[in-house]
Amino acid sequence: MAVELKKGQKISLKKSVPVGEMSFNLNWDMITKKILFMTTQVAVDLDLGCLFELKNGRKGVVQALGNAFGSVNGEPYIRLDGDDRSGTKASGETIRVNAAKFSEIERMLVFTFIYEGTAEWKGTNARVTIKCPGNDDVIVHMDEYSTTKRMCALCLLESDGNGGFTVSKEVSFFNGHSEMDRAFGWGLRWVAGSK
Repeated sequence: MAVELKKGQKISLKKSVPVGEMSFNLNWDMITKKILFMTTQVAVDLDLGCLFELKNGRKGVVQALGNAFGSVNGEPYIRLDGDDRSGTKASGETIRVNAAKFSEIERMLVFTFIYEGTAEWKGTNARVTIKCPGNDDVIVHMDEYSTTKRMCALCLLESDGNGGFTVSKEVSFFNGHSEMDRAFGWGLRWVAGSK
């Protein structure tokens, strides 16, 4: 069973097993366009990422940009599996979080951004599925598209103090990492990166 999270809604993810992982899977579709009398599909390169803050005060980002893929066995206990450049991989992009280390994590902001191509979200049908052991899957749809901003904060997870998290749907758009950082009060210093 899956729960579709609405904007402004907050739900709890309880830690029910000491092992395993929580995952965030981003999937999207190629954009279908009509040009004159032809229908064509345009690949969009969406990237999945996560700002994190650990209980020890360490803050950072997990993303393909800058090869900041993270680690599940060491800090930050969060890892991005790979980089789908087109939206054609059935598995999309996935971030994994070590369930044994939930108590070490204060908060996570899961985001996506358009790495290459026009800032065109409509038609991508972008969605993140959150899987957490012992909980129903949570689906966050990007259901707002009227923007030319290239970055979207999808959902915010915050420690509930008992080894679990509260998760809220954000779907807020920004011009880049530093603007999103300021909006959520992360306080990181940003420099241009590539992959």
